[in-house]
Amino acid sequence: MLDPAIQSYFSERKEAWMKKNLNTAMQEHEVKELEQLCEQQFSLNEWLPNAAKRAGSRAFSTHPSKFSHPSTGIGKNNKKIGTYVTPVIATAEKVNDGFLKSGSVSVDTDSLGDAAALDVDKFLNLILQDGKNLLTHIQQETDLAKALLTIKAANYQDLRSGFLAMVEGATESITSSKIKQVYFPVDDDYHQLSLLTNSGMVYQLRSRLDKLRFSDEVKERRDKKRKNEFSEQGFSEIYGLTTIGYGGTKPQNISVLNNQNGGKAHLLSSLPPSIEKRSIHFPRSDFFTESFKKYEYADNFKALHKLFQTDYNNIKLRDARDRNLQQIINLLIEKMWAVRAVSQAQYHAETSSLSSVQLTWLHDDFADEREKSAQWLNLLITEISTWLTRSYEKVLDKKAIKLGDAERLHFAEVIERNREFLK
Repeated sequence: MLDPAIQSYFSERKEAWMKKNLNTAMQEHEVKELEQLCEQQFSLNEWLPNAAKRAGSRAFSTHPSKFSHPSTGIGKNNKKIGTYVTPVIATAEKVNDGFLKSGSVSVDTDSLGDAAALDVDKFLNLILQDGKNLLTHIQQETDLAKALLTIKAANYQDLRSGFLAMVEGATESITSSKIKQVYFPVDDDYHQLSLLTNSGMVYQLRSRLDKLRFSDEVKERRDKKRKNEFSEQGFSEIYGLTTIGYGGTKPQNISVLNNQNGGKAHLLSSLPPSIEKRSIHFPRSDFFTESFKKYEYADNFKALHKLFQTDYNNIKLRDARDRNLQQIINLLIEKMWAVRAVSQAQYHAETSSLSSVQLTWLHDDFADEREKSAQWLNLLITEISTWLTRSYEKVLDKKAIKLGDAERLHFAEVIERNREFLK
C-alpha cells in the first residue's frame, strides 16, 4: 500500500496527462486506450526507472549559481566543464548569534538543473505520513523506500543510486567566471567577497513579507482602518520594497523555489537611514550661547530698542517693554525644558565644561537640589540679566544704546517674576 502522499502525486500526474492529451473528438475506445497508456506510463514499473535516470540531471543546492548567472549549469565530479558549477549545499553549524546567515536560519533547500525533471524533484520532496520526505526514506533505506523501489523492471540499488544522484557530492569543485566570485587572499587561505544567493532565505523572506502584507487577517484590519472602525489588533506596513525577477518567462530554468514563486523575490530597502538633524543639544560650555539662534529673539530686541528710543514714558510704553521682555523669558524657559529632556542622554561629564550653576539648572539629576537651595537660582538670575543686555547689544550692533543700571535692574526684576518657572 503506497503512502497517501505518493498516491496523490501519481493521481495528479495522471489527471494532468489525460487533460493534456484528451480531446472531445476522441471516440470511447480511443479514450480507453489513452487511459490504459496513462496507467502504463505512470505505473511504478515504468515511471520509477525513467525518473531515476533523470534525477541525475538535477541537484539540490542551498546557494544555486543560476541566481548569479542563469547560464550556469550543474557539474559533478568533473563530468562537466565550462559554464557548469558544482552545486553548493551549506552545512554550517547552527548558531543563534543574531546574524542572518546560513548557520542561523532554517529554510528550504532548493534544487536546480534540467527543468524537464522537475517532476522528479517534487516526487522526492513529498512529505509522507511520518513527516519525513521521500528522499530521506531513500537515504535511510527504510522499509517504505525498499517496498517502493522493489519492482520487476529495475534493480533496487540502481533505482536508489539514481535518485540519490540529486544529492551526490562532488569530489572536486567546479566553478565558472560567469558567477563572478571574488576571493581575497587571507594568510594561507581565501575569503570570499561576493556571495552566492541563498535562495531558501530569499523566498522565506518573500513568504513572510507577503503574509505580513496580504494575509486575510491583515486585509481585514486594513479594511477596518479604511472604514475608521476599531480593531484591537494593528498591522504593519513595509515600505520601499523592490521586486526582482529571475528567469524571465521561464523561472523553472533557475530553480524549484524560483519556479514556485513565479520568479519573483522581494528586496528590502538598503538605503542609508535618513537621520533628522538634532534641534536640541545639551550645552557643553554655556547654555546661552549654544542654545539660542540670533533670529529667535531678534524681533523682540528690535521692538525694545524702539521703546528705549522713545522720549516719553507712560503705562502703555512700560507694558509693551515688559511684554517683549517676558516673551524672551518665555523662549528661554521653553529652551530650558527642551534641554532638560535630553540631559540624561546627551550630557557627558568628561567633555563638559558647563558651570555648576547651569548644570544644576539644566540636568535632571539635580532636580532635588534645585528645590532645596536658592543660591544657584540667585546666581542664574544674574547670568540671565547679563545675557539679556549682551543679546540686545548683539542684535542692534552699532545702533544699540548704552543701557544703564536702571535698565539692567529692571531686566532682573522681570526675571525675578519668573523665579518659580526657572526651577
